[in-house]
Order: sequence, then structure tokens, then C-alpha cells
Amino acid sequence: MSEQPRLIKKYPNRRLYDTKTSAYITLSDVKDLVLAFENFKVVDAKSGEDLSRSILLQIILEEETGGVPLFTTELLAQVIRFYGHAMQGMLGKYLENNIKAFTDFQSKMQEQSRGLYGGENSQMQNDMWTQFLNFQGPAMQHMMSAYMDQSKKMVQQMQEQLQSQTRNMFTGFQFPNIPPDGKKPEGGDK
Repeated sequence: MSEQPRLIKKYPNRRLYDTKTSAYITLSDVKDLVLAFENFKVVDAKSGEDLSRSILLQIILEEETGGVPLFTTELLAQVIRFYGHAMQGMLGKYLENNIKAFTDFQSKMQEQSRGLYGGENSQMQNDMWTQFLNFQGPAMQHMMSAYMDQSKKMVQQMQEQLQSQTRNMFTGFQFPNIPPDGKKPEGGDK
């Protein structure tokens, strides 16, 4: 049986109240819960509405505006273009699966480095990872950007395939008042 999520209430004055610690917390504290893999749920104190996604988006916005952003302007524009699109749900699942695969890859790399450098000196491992990521930051960002571009192209190809298949599926059907060639009959605009 899974553990109940930690309940955080958001009050009209925008304050967040952690029911586990019986104390007010900040957005930064919620970010710490995310980093610690803590299971939590943010709800409106009055209505009980789940606000977890909204709070997570606020954290992402703060992270994107400070330091080195994770998302390029073009990537954000592409994501916005998928809202309301038939492929919206598919893109969300695709991104979720790819981030999980990337996280799994990162975990395997960490396991291998523990085997390589020994398990007892975790501070040395953390320092090495920090140095590696600081050195590789721009390269990693470029690699992720290229990966996202490739992923975007794949999604666009899937979209074009679906559109083509849909057109092919309906070409044999004749719809009322529309000739099979799709051209309007003469005098039909009146």
C-alpha cells in the first residue's frame, strides 16, 4: 500500500502550509521536497482543489529565469504550439518517457562511477560529478538541444503520418454538398 502524500495547503494570502511539520513553507522548500523525492500534494485550503501542477510550474519558472535555462525559446514555442493540438497528449507522454530514460541513464552512470571510484568516498564522487557537469555544462546543453530537435522532428513526422493516414482513410467517402474532387460546384457560393 502506498504512503499518503504529504499535504501542503495553499491559503488565499499565497502562503503554503505544510501539515506534516505544522509550519509555513516557501516555494524553495517545496523544491527541496521534489529534490528529495518526497511524495506531496498541494491543495487550495478553501476549495481542496489540487494545485500541485501549478506550484511545480512556478518552481520551473523560477529556475528558468535564474541561472542557465534548461529550455530554449524555440523549444518553449514548440511546446506551446502543441496545446490544443490532437497530438498534445502524445507529446506529454513522449516527453515523460524520454526524461525517465534520461534519468535511468544518469542513475546507471552514477552506479558505474561508484564501482570505479569506490563506494566509501561519496564526497569525492559528488565533487567529481560537480566538476564534470560544470565543465560539460555547455556541451550537455547542446547535446540536449540536439536531442530535443531530433525528438521534435520525430513528433512532426508522426503528426504528418497521422494526417496522411486520416486523409487516405476518408478519400473514398463522399460528403454531402462536397464533390469528390473537393472543388466547389459553379454557382455554389450563392
